[in-house]
Amino acid sequence: MIDADGFRPNVGIVLARHDGRVFWARRAGQDGWQFPQGGMNSDETPEEAMYRELAEETGLKPEHVDVLGATPGWLRYKLPRNMRRRHQKPVCIGQKQVWFLLDFRADDSALDLQATGHPEFDHYRWVDFWFPVFNVIPFKRRVYQRALEHLEPLVPAFRPEHRDPRLPLPAALRANHRGG
Repeated sequence: MIDADGFRPNVGIVLARHDGRVFWARRAGQDGWQFPQGGMNSDETPEEAMYRELAEETGLKPEHVDVLGATPGWLRYKLPRNMRRRHQKPVCIGQKQVWFLLDFRADDSALDLQATGHPEFDHYRWVDFWFPVFNVIPFKRRVYQRALEHLEPLVPAFRPEHRDPRLPLPAALRANHRGG
């Protein structure tokens, strides 16, 4: 399903732990790392697609997460020209995504990267909130930055009323992009 502008509807998932670190996964058989994401079926809402992709790519079920928020509209990125499939009609020039922030309510034993016969990821780790912006493939950096800027205020670990004042600030709040 490609829209009239050539963008494929898609969802992106930022899975955050209680400490503000986020799930970062390596694409199976590749060197690239990214957040879980995937295309929407024509009969799905963004939230339905998010739960389907979450299960397919991480093995997590709705009871393992709480939805903390989503971007208010589509965030778009264009694929590099050499990655566009010109033989398909209509030609897909990129993706438009609704990004979801999920609070991970389980422990790592709930994660199953082999949940389907065709795993998307072969390894994962928990990283500082802003790490993905600087380490994702370059053509996705801007959309990652925009998604995280929107979702950051919703992360409980970063909200003053949820933080233990005896603990140091999370690295995401100390990042140099935030002035300190």
